Amino acid sequence: MANACGVDFGTSNSTVGWVRPGQPSLLALEDGKATLPSVVFFNADEDAVRYGRAALLDYLEGYDGRLMRSLKSLLGTSLMDGQTEVAGRALPFRDLLGHFIGEVKRRAEQQAGRAFSSAVFGRPVYFIDDDAAADRLAEDTLADIARSVGFREIGFQYEPIAAAFDYESRIEREELVLIADIGGGTSDFSLVRLGPQRAGRSERRDDILATGGVHIGGTDFDKYLSLAAVMPLLGYGSTLISGAAVPNSYYFNLATWHTINQAYTRKSVAQLAELARDAAEPAKLARLRHLIDERAGHWLAMRVEEAKIGLSDAPEVALDLDRLAPPEVLRIGRDLFTDAIAGMVDSVAATVGRLLVDAGVAPERVDTVFFTGGSSGVAALRDRIGAIVPGARRVEGDRFGSIGAGLALDAARKFGN
Repeated sequence: MANACGVDFGTSNSTVGWVRPGQPSLLALEDGKATLPSVVFFNADEDAVRYGRAALLDYLEGYDGRLMRSLKSLLGTSLMDGQTEVAGRALPFRDLLGHFIGEVKRRAEQQAGRAFSSAVFGRPVYFIDDDAAADRLAEDTLADIARSVGFREIGFQYEPIAAAFDYESRIEREELVLIADIGGGTSDFSLVRLGPQRAGRSERRDDILATGGVHIGGTDFDKYLSLAAVMPLLGYGSTLISGAAVPNSYYFNLATWHTINQAYTRKSVAQLAELARDAAEPAKLARLRHLIDERAGHWLAMRVEEAKIGLSDAPEVALDLDRLAPPEVLRIGRDLFTDAIAGMVDSVAATVGRLLVDAGVAPERVDTVFFTGGSSGVAALRDRIGAIVPGARRVEGDRFGSIGAGLALDAARKFGN
């Protein structure tokens, strides 16, 4: 058995992989499940910290406290050196990430029955687009946090390359594979030669023809679906009596996972109260104020995420917004969602096109597209990527487990058995 583990710290979900002959590599992190949602809830009523599904359950059951999600999105941004208020105390964001990654390590070690001092962490091809210094800072910050929770040896691997290693463990002939990893925060791609004869090599640099990525993922799709379908009910796009637009900042904060709490600040609430008095459509602003007073922003974001997931399989979904005042059942069609994310799909498609150009590979030479990542079910994105390499067969990976399993293989190779 390997002495090291692979850690997929994801924007939406996290996993840990550990190579054990004859056994699944992913360790159960919560209730027998391999995935741990990347969520922390500081439960003020019970003075406790909850993680994953337990955190979401406490929040939805109405406990007072602070819910934090999409923690990975902080890496490489100016917010990383800031802090937030939890139970009247300042909590640095670095410590917040440390709380979560430390808990992931603790749970993995408990399941494995051993300590892990070495790990390979997955990372997107770009934490931050078009800013090499910020990208390096993000990786360095993650390494520092990993050391702070007890990992002594730390390696990194691009997430789509890790997914490639997992796919390679199941194929019987050589293939040229486009790995499409559509995660919660990024869309990452690799063009890789894979095959049984190559799998045992310790050096795979020559097999990786190109990598590319863009900082667009599932949380962005959630955001723009929310802005297109739900936020107009709360006054997004409406005006004041003077004809001036109601500021968009309230709606953008509520539609973006890691900024929802900014809508609850005393300053923001006071400013909104003043605006509401001058609203041309006061009922919509009243509904927005009620949502904020109830601190129901994360509830709304979870409802929108459910709608996005539902639209992967159905042409229309019914979104039950029972905590709005008054309640509403909103019907959302896939066409609306497709239109809302069209610009992002264009950006992702352009990234794939550049990847093939960088590799010097004609689209018809690609044998397989391997889809992985929690947001790889978005139909418009899958169809667009498939159209770029129309002759390639489409293969479904484990949306939440392929990267963790591949990182486990890489950790065993890097740090030995």
